Amino acid sequence: MLESSLICLAMNIYHEARGEPLVGRIAVAQVVMNRVKSPQFPNTICGVVKQGKYYNNHPIRYQCQFTWWCDGKSDKITSNEDWQKALSVAESVALLDIPDVTENSLYYHTTKVNPYWADHYQKVVQIQNHIFYH
Repeated sequence: MLESSLICLAMNIYHEARGEPLVGRIAVAQVVMNRVKSPQFPNTICGVVKQGKYYNNHPIRYQCQFTWWCDGKSDKITSNEDWQKALSVAESVALLDIPDVTENSLYYHTTKVNPYWADHYQKVVQIQNHIFYH
């Protein structure tokens, strides 16, 4: 596994689920890995994490698969403890055979929102503050 792939996965875990317990961070990472395996999405971790619409090589605001990537806010790591947890989860999920707690989900959202697309997919499980879909 390339080091940059682990960084991309850890960044996604950090920005999408750093406030979640371990199982929530694992679930977010597993969706990325499920997408890598799916022909519907890019076949690399960084490709999945950075997927979206671009203009002049810059992501278009709010036109990405993962909001943090193109919300216009800083992606700077502000908590070393949370970053270390994200790195650990990224390594575990990418390199070990951990049972998929999302049951092969390809989509998720936080319970704080109700996205238009949620009705188009089958709800699989809720893990902490995220709902996962097929």
